[in-house]
Amino acid sequence: MAQHPEASPTRRQLLAAAGTVAAGSAAALTLGSPPAEAAPGAGEPAAAAFGPVTVGPGDPRYSSLLRGDNFRFVGAPDEIRVCGSTDQVVRAVADAVRAGRQVAARSGGHCFEDFTAAPAVKTLLDLSPMDAVGYDPRRRAFSVQPGATLGRVYTTLFKGWGVTVPAGGCPEVGAGGHFVGGGYGPLSRRYGSVVDHLYAVEVVVVDRSGHARAVVATREPDDPHADLFWAHTGGGGGNFGIVTRYWLRSPGATGDDPATLLPPSPQRMQAYLVTWQWSDLTQQGFTTLLRNFCTWHERNSAPDAPGAGLYNVLLPMHASAKSFIMVTQMDADLPDGAQLLTDFYEALVQGTGTAPVPQGAVTPWLHFTTWPGTGEGGTVAVRRYKLKAAYLRRSFTDAQLDTIWTHLNNPTGTDQDGLLLIGYGGRIRSVPPEATAVAQRDVVMKAVFQSIWFGESEDADRLAWVRGLYGEVFADTGGAPVPNEVAHGSYINYPDVDLADPALNTSGVPWSTLYYGANYPRLQQVKARWDPRNVFRHALSVEPPA
Repeated sequence: MAQHPEASPTRRQLLAAAGTVAAGSAAALTLGSPPAEAAPGAGEPAAAAFGPVTVGPGDPRYSSLLRGDNFRFVGAPDEIRVCGSTDQVVRAVADAVRAGRQVAARSGGHCFEDFTAAPAVKTLLDLSPMDAVGYDPRRRAFSVQPGATLGRVYTTLFKGWGVTVPAGGCPEVGAGGHFVGGGYGPLSRRYGSVVDHLYAVEVVVVDRSGHARAVVATREPDDPHADLFWAHTGGGGGNFGIVTRYWLRSPGATGDDPATLLPPSPQRMQAYLVTWQWSDLTQQGFTTLLRNFCTWHERNSAPDAPGAGLYNVLLPMHASAKSFIMVTQMDADLPDGAQLLTDFYEALVQGTGTAPVPQGAVTPWLHFTTWPGTGEGGTVAVRRYKLKAAYLRRSFTDAQLDTIWTHLNNPTGTDQDGLLLIGYGGRIRSVPPEATAVAQRDVVMKAVFQSIWFGESEDADRLAWVRGLYGEVFADTGGAPVPNEVAHGSYINYPDVDLADPALNTSGVPWSTLYYGANYPRLQQVKARWDPRNVFRHALSVEPPA
Protein backbone atom coordinates (compact mmCIF):
# COMPACT_ATOMS: atom_id res chain seq x y z
CA MET A 1 0.00 0.00 0.00
CA ALA A 2 2.82 2.40 0.76
CA GLN A 3 5.10 3.69 -1.95
CA HIS A 4 8.59 2.23 -1.84
CA PRO A 5 11.46 4.71 -2.12
CA GLU A 6 11.46 6.46 -5.49
CA ALA A 7 9.14 3.86 -7.00
CA SER A 8 6.63 5.02 -9.56
CA PRO A 9 3.13 3.72 -8.75
CA THR A 10 1.81 0.89 -10.85
CA ARG A 11 -1.85 0.61 -11.78
CA ARG A 12 -2.22 -2.13 -9.18
CA GLN A 13 -0.77 0.15 -6.51
CA LEU A 14 -3.05 2.94 -7.63
CA LEU A 15 -6.19 0.86 -7.39
CA ALA A 16 -5.09 -0.96 -4.27
CA ALA A 17 -4.56 2.34 -2.53
CA ALA A 18 -8.08 3.48 -3.24
CA GLY A 19 -9.69 0.12 -2.83
CA THR A 20 -8.24 -1.56 0.22
CA VAL A 21 -9.42 0.31 3.27
CA ALA A 22 -11.08 3.15 1.43
CA ALA A 23 -13.77 0.91 0.14
CA GLY A 24 -14.77 -0.35 3.50
CA SER A 25 -13.72 -3.61 2.17
CA ALA A 26 -11.01 -4.97 4.30
CA ALA A 27 -13.03 -4.16 7.32
CA ALA A 28 -15.94 -6.27 6.39
CA LEU A 29 -17.01 -8.21 9.42
CA THR A 30 -17.79 -11.67 8.19
CA LEU A 31 -19.87 -12.77 11.11
CA GLY A 32 -23.40 -12.69 9.82
CA SER A 33 -26.45 -10.75 10.96
CA PRO A 34 -29.83 -10.69 12.79
CA PRO A 35 -33.08 -12.62 12.19
CA ALA A 36 -36.12 -12.27 9.92
CA GLU A 37 -39.07 -14.53 9.24
CA ALA A 38 -39.57 -16.65 6.12
CA ALA A 39 -38.89 -20.07 4.78
CA PRO A 40 -35.37 -21.40 5.36
CA GLY A 41 -33.32 -21.33 2.21
CA ALA A 42 -35.80 -19.12 0.40
CA GLY A 43 -34.73 -18.66 -3.20
CA GLU A 44 -32.16 -21.48 -3.14
CA PRO A 45 -32.01 -24.51 -5.42
CA ALA A 46 -33.80 -27.58 -4.09
CA ALA A 47 -30.51 -29.39 -3.53
CA ALA A 48 -27.29 -27.78 -2.41
CA ALA A 49 -24.40 -28.22 -4.82
CA PHE A 50 -21.83 -28.26 -2.05
CA GLY A 51 -21.36 -29.50 1.50
CA PRO A 52 -21.66 -29.63 4.29
CA VAL A 53 -18.05 -30.44 5.10
CA THR A 54 -16.72 -30.72 8.64
CA VAL A 55 -12.99 -30.16 9.14
CA GLY A 56 -11.35 -30.83 12.50
CA PRO A 57 -7.87 -30.26 13.93
CA GLY A 58 -6.58 -33.60 12.63
CA ASP A 59 -7.67 -32.90 9.07
CA PRO A 60 -4.90 -31.81 6.62
CA ARG A 61 -7.23 -29.01 5.45
CA TYR A 62 -7.63 -27.53 8.91
CA SER A 63 -4.69 -25.11 9.05
CA SER A 64 -5.49 -23.70 5.61
CA LEU A 65 -8.99 -22.71 6.73
CA LEU A 66 -8.07 -20.94 9.97
CA ARG A 67 -6.71 -17.60 8.84
CA GLY A 68 -8.61 -14.56 7.78
CA ASP A 69 -6.90 -11.60 6.17
CA ASN A 70 -5.04 -10.38 9.26
CA PHE A 71 -2.42 -12.97 10.18
CA ARG A 72 -2.12 -11.58 13.70
CA PHE A 73 -5.11 -13.74 14.54
CA VAL A 74 -5.29 -17.51 14.11
CA GLY A 75 -8.14 -19.37 15.76
CA ALA A 76 -8.31 -22.89 17.15
CA PRO A 77 -11.92 -24.02 16.74
CA ASP A 78 -13.01 -27.55 17.51
CA GLU A 79 -14.52 -27.73 14.05
CA ILE A 80 -14.84 -25.77 10.82
CA ARG A 81 -18.09 -26.25 8.96
CA VAL A 82 -17.90 -25.42 5.25
CA CYS A 83 -21.47 -24.64 4.24
CA GLY A 84 -23.13 -24.52 0.84
CA SER A 85 -26.72 -23.62 1.71
CA THR A 86 -28.92 -21.91 4.25
CA ASP A 87 -30.18 -25.29 5.49
CA GLN A 88 -26.61 -26.35 6.19
CA VAL A 89 -25.99 -23.15 8.16
CA VAL A 90 -29.15 -23.75 10.19
CA ARG A 91 -28.00 -27.28 11.05
CA ALA A 92 -24.48 -26.13 11.90
CA VAL A 93 -25.75 -23.40 14.22
CA ALA A 94 -28.19 -25.81 15.85
CA ASP A 95 -25.40 -28.31 16.45
CA ALA A 96 -23.14 -25.63 17.93
CA VAL A 97 -25.84 -24.39 20.29
CA ARG A 98 -26.67 -27.93 21.37
CA ALA A 99 -22.98 -28.65 22.07
CA GLY A 100 -22.40 -25.34 23.86
CA ARG A 101 -19.87 -24.16 21.27
CA GLN A 102 -19.51 -20.47 20.49
CA VAL A 103 -20.09 -19.97 16.78
CA ALA A 104 -18.81 -17.43 14.26
CA ALA A 105 -19.05 -17.22 10.48
CA ARG A 106 -16.59 -16.05 7.88
CA SER A 107 -17.50 -15.11 4.31
CA GLY A 108 -14.70 -12.91 3.02
CA GLY A 109 -12.20 -13.22 5.86
CA HIS A 110 -11.31 -9.51 5.92
CA CYS A 111 -12.19 -8.71 9.51
CA PHE A 112 -9.52 -6.45 11.03
CA GLU A 113 -9.82 -7.91 14.54
CA ASP A 114 -10.13 -11.47 15.89
CA PHE A 115 -13.91 -11.77 15.72
CA THR A 116 -13.78 -15.09 13.84
CA ALA A 117 -10.48 -16.23 15.37
CA ALA A 118 -11.01 -15.52 19.07
CA PRO A 119 -10.08 -18.38 21.41
CA ALA A 120 -13.73 -18.68 22.50
CA VAL A 121 -14.91 -19.54 18.95
CA LYS A 122 -15.28 -23.31 18.78
CA THR A 123 -17.39 -23.66 15.63
CA LEU A 124 -16.23 -21.61 12.64
CA LEU A 125 -18.58 -21.51 9.67
CA ASP A 126 -16.97 -21.00 6.26
CA LEU A 127 -19.62 -19.50 3.96
CA SER A 128 -17.39 -18.96 0.95
CA PRO A 129 -19.12 -21.65 -1.18
CA MET A 130 -22.37 -19.68 -0.82
CA ASP A 131 -21.53 -17.25 -3.60
CA ALA A 132 -24.56 -17.10 -5.90
CA VAL A 133 -25.61 -13.77 -7.42
CA GLY A 134 -28.78 -13.39 -9.49
CA TYR A 135 -32.15 -11.78 -9.97
CA ASP A 136 -35.14 -12.91 -7.90
CA PRO A 137 -38.33 -12.00 -9.79
CA ARG A 138 -40.53 -12.85 -6.81
CA ARG A 139 -39.00 -10.03 -4.79
CA ARG A 140 -38.08 -7.86 -7.78
CA ALA A 141 -34.61 -7.67 -6.28
CA PHE A 142 -31.10 -8.97 -6.85
CA SER A 143 -30.08 -11.85 -4.63
CA VAL A 144 -26.52 -12.04 -3.25
CA GLN A 145 -25.19 -14.78 -0.99
CA PRO A 146 -22.61 -13.81 1.66
CA GLY A 147 -19.66 -15.69 0.14
CA ALA A 148 -19.94 -13.83 -3.16
CA THR A 149 -16.96 -11.54 -3.55
CA LEU A 150 -17.57 -7.96 -4.58
CA GLY A 151 -15.84 -8.74 -7.86
CA ARG A 152 -18.36 -11.51 -8.52
CA VAL A 153 -21.24 -9.22 -7.57
CA TYR A 154 -20.08 -6.46 -9.92
CA THR A 155 -19.39 -8.88 -12.77
CA THR A 156 -22.75 -10.63 -12.58
CA LEU A 157 -24.78 -7.44 -12.19
CA PHE A 158 -22.95 -5.81 -15.09
CA LYS A 159 -23.03 -8.73 -17.51
CA GLY A 160 -26.65 -9.53 -16.80
CA TRP A 161 -28.31 -6.17 -16.46
CA GLY A 162 -25.81 -3.29 -16.68
CA VAL A 163 -26.40 -2.26 -13.05
CA THR A 164 -24.25 -2.04 -9.92
CA VAL A 165 -24.22 -1.25 -6.21
CA PRO A 166 -22.09 1.44 -4.51
CA ALA A 167 -20.00 -1.05 -2.57
CA GLY A 168 -16.26 -1.40 -1.95
CA GLY A 169 -13.35 -1.15 -4.33
CA CYS A 170 -11.54 -4.38 -3.38
CA PRO A 171 -12.94 -7.25 -5.47
CA GLU A 172 -11.81 -10.02 -3.10
CA VAL A 173 -13.96 -8.92 -0.15
CA GLY A 174 -16.96 -11.10 0.66
CA ALA A 175 -20.34 -9.42 0.50
CA GLY A 176 -21.41 -11.00 3.79
CA GLY A 177 -19.90 -8.64 6.33
CA HIS A 178 -19.27 -5.75 3.97
CA PHE A 179 -22.95 -5.21 3.30
CA VAL A 180 -24.22 -5.54 6.87
CA GLY A 181 -21.64 -3.10 8.21
CA GLY A 182 -22.67 -0.29 5.85
CA GLY A 183 -20.13 -0.79 3.07
CA TYR A 184 -19.15 2.05 0.78
CA GLY A 185 -16.83 2.66 -2.16
CA PRO A 186 -15.99 4.71 -5.26
CA LEU A 187 -19.64 5.34 -6.22
CA SER A 188 -21.03 5.99 -2.75
CA ARG A 189 -20.75 9.78 -2.83
CA ARG A 190 -22.91 9.60 -5.95
CA TYR A 191 -25.33 6.79 -5.00
CA GLY A 192 -25.13 6.34 -1.21
CA SER A 193 -24.09 3.48 1.04
CA VAL A 194 -24.74 -0.07 -0.12
CA VAL A 195 -27.31 -0.43 2.70
CA ASP A 196 -29.34 2.38 1.14
CA HIS A 197 -30.09 -0.12 -1.66
CA LEU A 198 -30.77 -3.10 0.58
CA TYR A 199 -34.27 -4.57 0.31
CA ALA A 200 -34.19 -7.73 2.43
CA VAL A 201 -31.98 -10.14 4.36
CA GLU A 202 -32.20 -13.82 5.18
CA VAL A 203 -30.71 -14.59 8.58
CA VAL A 204 -30.16 -17.71 10.63
CA VAL A 205 -31.17 -16.90 14.20
CA VAL A 206 -31.57 -18.72 17.50
CA ASP A 207 -34.59 -18.23 19.75
CA ARG A 208 -34.77 -18.40 23.53
CA SER A 209 -35.32 -22.16 23.48
CA GLY A 210 -32.16 -22.71 21.44
CA HIS A 211 -34.01 -23.45 18.20
CA ALA A 212 -32.18 -22.30 15.05
CA ARG A 213 -34.10 -21.22 11.99
CA ALA A 214 -33.81 -18.96 8.95
CA VAL A 215 -35.99 -15.89 8.64
CA VAL A 216 -36.35 -13.17 6.02
CA ALA A 217 -36.81 -9.52 6.91
CA THR A 218 -37.59 -6.78 4.39
CA ARG A 219 -37.80 -3.02 4.41
CA GLU A 220 -41.54 -3.13 3.77
CA PRO A 221 -43.25 -1.01 6.46
CA ASP A 222 -45.73 -3.77 7.32
CA ASP A 223 -43.06 -6.48 7.70
CA PRO A 224 -43.28 -7.81 11.27
CA HIS A 225 -39.52 -8.33 11.17
CA ALA A 226 -38.62 -4.86 9.96
CA ASP A 227 -36.54 -4.31 13.10
CA LEU A 228 -34.27 -7.17 12.09
CA PHE A 229 -33.92 -5.71 8.59
CA TRP A 230 -33.06 -2.29 10.01
CA ALA A 231 -30.33 -3.75 12.23
CA HIS A 232 -28.64 -5.12 9.13
CA THR A 233 -28.44 -1.72 7.48
CA GLY A 234 -25.14 -0.94 9.18
CA GLY A 235 -25.42 -2.80 12.48
CA GLY A 236 -22.27 -4.80 11.86
CA GLY A 237 -21.59 -8.50 11.47
CA GLY A 238 -21.77 -11.18 14.11
CA ASN A 239 -24.38 -9.45 16.25
CA PHE A 240 -27.79 -11.02 15.71
CA GLY A 241 -27.40 -14.15 13.57
CA ILE A 242 -25.76 -15.27 10.36
CA VAL A 243 -26.80 -13.65 7.09
CA THR A 244 -27.26 -16.23 4.34
CA ARG A 245 -28.68 -13.98 1.64
CA TYR A 246 -29.17 -10.31 0.76
CA TRP A 247 -31.65 -8.81 -1.67
CA LEU A 248 -30.92 -5.44 -3.29
CA ARG A 249 -33.29 -2.97 -4.90
CA SER A 250 -32.96 0.81 -4.84
CA PRO A 251 -35.59 2.79 -2.93
CA GLY A 252 -38.27 4.11 -5.22
CA ALA A 253 -37.40 1.69 -8.03
CA THR A 254 -40.57 0.51 -9.79
CA GLY A 255 -41.53 -1.99 -12.45
CA ASP A 256 -40.27 -5.45 -13.28
CA ASP A 257 -37.31 -4.60 -15.49
CA PRO A 258 -34.19 -5.58 -13.50
CA ALA A 259 -32.11 -3.06 -15.43
CA THR A 260 -34.00 -0.23 -13.68
CA LEU A 261 -33.87 -1.53 -10.10
CA LEU A 262 -30.29 -0.59 -9.16
CA PRO A 263 -27.97 2.25 -10.23
CA PRO A 264 -26.59 1.91 -13.76
CA SER A 265 -22.99 0.76 -14.06
CA PRO A 266 -20.62 3.37 -15.47
CA GLN A 267 -19.24 2.45 -18.87
CA ARG A 268 -15.76 3.65 -17.96
CA MET A 269 -13.94 4.81 -14.86
CA GLN A 270 -11.30 7.51 -14.63
CA ALA A 271 -8.45 7.01 -12.18
CA TYR A 272 -6.40 10.12 -11.47
CA LEU A 273 -3.12 9.84 -9.58
CA VAL A 274 -0.89 12.46 -7.96
CA THR A 275 2.43 11.64 -6.29
CA TRP A 276 4.28 13.84 -3.79
CA GLN A 277 7.92 13.41 -2.85
CA TRP A 278 8.49 13.97 0.83
CA SER A 279 11.69 15.87 -0.03
CA ASP A 280 9.57 18.55 -1.75
CA LEU A 281 7.34 19.25 1.27
CA THR A 282 7.89 21.48 4.26
CA GLN A 283 5.77 21.03 7.36
CA GLN A 284 3.66 24.00 6.30
CA GLY A 285 3.27 22.61 2.79
CA PHE A 286 2.26 19.19 4.11
CA THR A 287 -0.29 20.44 6.62
CA THR A 288 -1.70 22.83 4.01
CA LEU A 289 -2.14 19.93 1.60
CA LEU A 290 -4.10 17.91 4.14
CA ARG A 291 -6.14 20.95 5.15
CA ASN A 292 -6.96 21.71 1.51
CA PHE A 293 -8.10 18.13 0.94
CA CYS A 294 -10.36 18.29 3.96
CA THR A 295 -11.73 21.76 3.20
CA TRP A 296 -12.65 20.75 -0.34
CA HIS A 297 -14.71 17.88 1.06
CA GLU A 298 -16.39 20.19 3.56
CA ARG A 299 -17.53 22.33 0.63
CA ASN A 300 -18.36 19.62 -1.90
CA SER A 301 -20.16 16.87 -0.03
CA ALA A 302 -23.80 17.91 -0.12
CA PRO A 303 -26.07 15.19 -1.57
CA ASP A 304 -26.46 16.95 -4.92
CA ALA A 305 -23.11 18.74 -5.12
CA PRO A 306 -21.40 18.31 -8.52
CA GLY A 307 -18.26 17.27 -6.67
CA ALA A 308 -20.10 14.26 -5.21
CA GLY A 309 -19.11 12.46 -8.39
CA LEU A 310 -15.44 12.49 -7.29
CA TYR A 311 -14.11 9.85 -4.90
CA ASN A 312 -10.78 10.94 -3.45
CA VAL A 313 -8.30 9.09 -1.26
CA LEU A 314 -5.16 10.80 0.08
CA LEU A 315 -2.55 8.42 1.50
CA PRO A 316 0.19 10.24 3.41
CA MET A 317 2.62 7.49 4.41
CA HIS A 318 5.59 7.75 6.73
CA ALA A 319 8.46 9.82 5.35
CA SER A 320 10.63 6.69 5.08
CA ALA A 321 8.46 5.73 2.10
CA LYS A 322 9.97 8.78 0.31
CA SER A 323 6.69 9.57 -1.44
CA PHE A 324 2.93 9.23 -1.11
CA ILE A 325 -0.06 9.43 -3.39
CA MET A 326 -3.61 10.63 -3.83
CA VAL A 327 -6.12 8.83 -6.01
CA THR A 328 -9.31 10.24 -7.50
CA GLN A 329 -11.86 7.95 -9.12
CA MET A 330 -14.98 8.91 -11.04
CA ASP A 331 -17.30 7.89 -13.83
CA ALA A 332 -15.32 8.88 -16.92
CA ASP A 333 -18.55 10.09 -18.55
CA LEU A 334 -19.61 12.27 -15.63
CA PRO A 335 -20.88 15.62 -16.97
CA ASP A 336 -18.20 18.30 -16.58
CA GLY A 337 -15.92 15.68 -15.02
CA ALA A 338 -12.75 17.15 -16.53
CA GLN A 339 -13.51 20.57 -15.05
CA LEU A 340 -14.34 19.03 -11.67
CA LEU A 341 -10.95 17.33 -11.65
CA THR A 342 -9.14 20.51 -12.61
CA ASP A 343 -10.90 22.59 -9.97
CA PHE A 344 -10.27 19.96 -7.28
CA TYR A 345 -6.58 19.70 -8.09
CA GLU A 346 -6.09 23.46 -8.11
CA ALA A 347 -7.76 23.76 -4.71
CA LEU A 348 -5.70 20.86 -3.41
CA VAL A 349 -2.24 22.25 -4.17
CA GLN A 350 -2.91 25.90 -3.43
CA GLY A 351 -0.36 27.21 -0.93
CA THR A 352 1.53 23.90 -0.66
CA GLY A 353 4.57 25.01 -2.65
CA THR A 354 4.22 21.89 -4.83
CA ALA A 355 2.41 21.07 -8.06
CA PRO A 356 3.17 17.47 -9.06
CA VAL A 357 1.93 16.39 -12.47
CA PRO A 358 -1.24 14.30 -12.26
CA GLN A 359 -1.48 11.04 -14.17
CA GLY A 360 -4.76 9.74 -15.54
CA ALA A 361 -6.06 6.47 -16.91
CA VAL A 362 -9.50 5.51 -18.24
CA THR A 363 -10.52 1.89 -17.76
CA PRO A 364 -13.64 -0.05 -18.76
CA TRP A 365 -15.93 -0.51 -15.77
CA LEU A 366 -15.61 -4.27 -15.48
CA HIS A 367 -11.81 -4.18 -15.69
CA PHE A 368 -11.73 -1.44 -13.08
CA THR A 369 -13.83 -3.40 -10.58
CA THR A 370 -12.27 -6.84 -11.01
CA TRP A 371 -8.52 -6.18 -11.26
CA PRO A 372 -6.51 -9.13 -9.92
CA GLY A 373 -5.15 -9.34 -6.42
CA THR A 374 -6.53 -8.55 -3.01
CA GLY A 375 -5.21 -5.01 -2.80
CA GLU A 376 -4.00 -5.63 0.74
CA GLY A 377 -0.76 -4.39 2.21
CA GLY A 378 2.02 -6.75 3.19
CA THR A 379 2.29 -10.10 1.43
CA VAL A 380 -0.05 -13.04 1.16
CA ALA A 381 2.37 -15.09 3.26
CA VAL A 382 2.87 -12.84 6.29
CA ARG A 383 0.31 -10.05 6.57
CA ARG A 384 -0.15 -8.39 9.92
CA TYR A 385 -1.75 -5.05 10.52
CA LYS A 386 -3.61 -2.73 12.84
CA LEU A 387 -6.04 -0.08 11.67
CA LYS A 388 -7.85 2.59 13.63
CA ALA A 389 -10.45 4.90 12.17
CA ALA A 390 -12.61 7.99 12.59
CA TYR A 391 -15.45 9.72 10.83
CA LEU A 392 -14.73 13.41 10.18
CA ARG A 393 -17.27 16.21 9.98
CA ARG A 394 -14.61 18.71 8.90
CA SER A 395 -10.85 19.16 8.69
CA PHE A 396 -8.49 18.18 11.45
CA THR A 397 -7.47 21.16 13.57
CA ASP A 398 -4.10 22.82 13.05
CA ALA A 399 -2.78 21.08 16.17
CA GLN A 400 -3.96 17.69 14.87
CA LEU A 401 -2.33 18.30 11.49
CA ASP A 402 0.95 19.17 13.21
CA THR A 403 0.68 15.94 15.21
CA ILE A 404 0.22 13.94 12.02
CA TRP A 405 3.30 15.59 10.52
CA THR A 406 5.36 14.79 13.61
CA HIS A 407 4.43 11.10 13.63
CA LEU A 408 4.93 10.67 9.90
CA ASN A 409 8.46 12.02 10.32
CA ASN A 410 9.50 10.34 13.56
CA PRO A 411 12.30 7.73 13.55
CA THR A 412 10.10 4.88 14.78
CA GLY A 413 7.84 4.73 11.73
CA THR A 414 8.22 2.54 8.65
CA ASP A 415 7.19 2.88 5.03
CA GLN A 416 4.12 0.76 5.80
CA ASP A 417 2.83 3.19 8.44
CA GLY A 418 0.55 6.05 7.61
CA LEU A 419 -2.85 7.57 7.20
CA LEU A 420 -5.68 7.53 4.69
CA LEU A 421 -8.14 10.38 4.23
CA ILE A 422 -11.15 9.12 2.28
CA GLY A 423 -13.90 11.17 0.70
CA TYR A 424 -17.37 10.38 2.02
CA GLY A 425 -20.68 12.22 2.21
CA GLY A 426 -22.53 13.21 -0.95
CA ARG A 427 -25.66 11.10 -1.44
CA ILE A 428 -24.88 9.29 1.83
CA ARG A 429 -25.86 12.49 3.63
CA SER A 430 -29.37 12.46 2.14
CA VAL A 431 -30.51 9.69 4.51
CA PRO A 432 -31.57 10.52 8.10
CA PRO A 433 -29.33 8.93 10.76
CA GLU A 434 -32.19 6.92 12.24
CA ALA A 435 -33.39 5.55 8.88
CA THR A 436 -30.63 2.93 8.87
CA ALA A 437 -28.25 1.64 11.52
CA VAL A 438 -25.53 3.89 10.04
CA ALA A 439 -25.77 6.83 12.43
CA GLN A 440 -22.95 9.00 11.01
CA ARG A 441 -24.78 10.59 8.08
CA ASP A 442 -23.43 14.13 8.51
CA VAL A 443 -19.75 13.37 7.89
CA VAL A 444 -17.66 14.24 4.84
CA MET A 445 -14.59 12.00 5.27
CA LYS A 446 -13.24 8.88 6.89
CA ALA A 447 -9.75 8.77 8.33
CA VAL A 448 -7.82 5.52 8.72
CA PHE A 449 -4.60 5.23 10.72
CA GLN A 450 -2.60 2.15 9.82
CA SER A 451 0.48 0.07 10.35
CA ILE A 452 1.24 -2.98 8.24
CA TRP A 453 4.13 -5.32 8.96
CA PHE A 454 5.53 -8.75 8.26
CA GLY A 455 6.52 -10.63 11.40
CA GLU A 456 5.30 -11.34 14.91
CA SER A 457 8.49 -9.88 16.36
CA GLU A 458 7.36 -6.45 15.11
CA ASP A 459 3.94 -6.54 16.77
CA ALA A 460 4.72 -4.43 19.82
CA ASP A 461 6.57 -1.67 17.94
CA ARG A 462 4.03 -1.34 15.18
CA LEU A 463 1.05 -1.36 17.53
CA ALA A 464 2.77 1.29 19.63
CA TRP A 465 3.33 3.49 16.57
CA VAL A 466 -0.23 3.47 15.27
CA ARG A 467 -1.73 3.78 18.74
CA GLY A 468 0.59 6.68 19.45
CA LEU A 469 -0.48 8.55 16.32
CA TYR A 470 -4.19 7.97 16.89
CA GLY A 471 -4.04 8.71 20.59
CA GLU A 472 -2.24 12.01 20.10
CA VAL A 473 -4.46 13.15 17.23
CA PHE A 474 -7.45 12.69 19.54
CA ALA A 475 -5.62 13.58 22.77
CA ASP A 476 -8.07 16.38 23.60
CA THR A 477 -10.96 13.90 23.62
CA GLY A 478 -9.39 11.04 25.55
CA GLY A 479 -7.72 9.25 22.65
CA ALA A 480 -10.96 8.57 20.77
CA PRO A 481 -12.93 10.35 17.99
CA VAL A 482 -15.67 11.55 20.32
CA PRO A 483 -18.51 13.28 18.46
CA ASN A 484 -17.69 16.98 18.31
CA GLU A 485 -17.08 19.68 15.71
CA VAL A 486 -14.34 17.63 13.99
CA ALA A 487 -15.11 13.95 14.53
CA HIS A 488 -18.17 11.73 14.73
CA GLY A 489 -17.14 8.36 16.08
CA SER A 490 -15.95 5.49 13.91
CA TYR A 491 -17.01 2.90 11.32
CA ILE A 492 -17.91 -0.61 12.50
CA ASN A 493 -16.47 -2.24 9.38
CA TYR A 494 -13.12 -0.87 10.57
CA PRO A 495 -13.38 -2.42 14.04
CA ASP A 496 -10.84 -1.42 16.66
CA VAL A 497 -11.02 -3.18 20.03
CA ASP A 498 -8.84 -0.43 21.53
CA LEU A 499 -11.96 1.74 21.70
CA ALA A 500 -13.36 -0.68 24.28
CA ASP A 501 -10.18 -0.53 26.36
CA PRO A 502 -10.44 2.11 29.13
CA ALA A 503 -6.66 2.39 29.19
CA LEU A 504 -6.64 3.55 25.56
CA ASN A 505 -10.04 5.25 25.37
CA THR A 506 -10.15 7.57 28.36
CA SER A 507 -12.88 9.78 26.93
CA GLY A 508 -15.67 8.29 29.00
CA VAL A 509 -17.63 7.74 25.75
CA PRO A 510 -18.23 4.01 25.24
CA TRP A 511 -17.25 2.20 22.08
CA SER A 512 -20.93 1.53 21.37
CA THR A 513 -21.65 5.26 21.09
CA LEU A 514 -18.60 5.83 18.92
CA TYR A 515 -19.76 3.19 16.44
CA TYR A 516 -23.55 3.49 16.62
CA GLY A 517 -24.39 6.83 18.18
CA ALA A 518 -28.03 7.29 19.15
CA ASN A 519 -28.95 4.11 17.26
CA TYR A 520 -27.33 1.81 19.81
CA PRO A 521 -30.31 1.42 22.20
CA ARG A 522 -32.48 0.37 19.26
CA LEU A 523 -29.86 -2.17 18.19
CA GLN A 524 -29.90 -3.53 21.72
CA GLN A 525 -33.65 -4.03 21.50
CA VAL A 526 -33.20 -5.96 18.25
CA LYS A 527 -30.54 -8.03 19.96
CA ALA A 528 -32.90 -8.84 22.84
CA ARG A 529 -35.64 -9.97 20.46
CA TRP A 530 -33.64 -11.94 17.94
CA ASP A 531 -30.65 -13.25 19.89
CA PRO A 532 -31.98 -13.59 23.44
CA ARG A 533 -29.32 -16.19 24.35
CA ASN A 534 -26.47 -13.95 23.08
CA VAL A 535 -25.29 -16.75 20.81
CA PHE A 536 -23.70 -14.38 18.32
CA ARG A 537 -21.03 -12.32 20.02
CA HIS A 538 -17.48 -11.02 19.72
CA ALA A 539 -15.29 -8.32 21.26
CA LEU A 540 -17.42 -5.44 19.88
CA SER A 541 -20.80 -7.14 19.51
CA VAL A 542 -24.03 -5.40 20.41
CA GLU A 543 -24.76 -6.05 24.07
CA PRO A 544 -28.14 -7.18 25.34
CA PRO A 545 -29.94 -4.36 27.17
CA ALA A 546 -29.36 -4.26 30.91
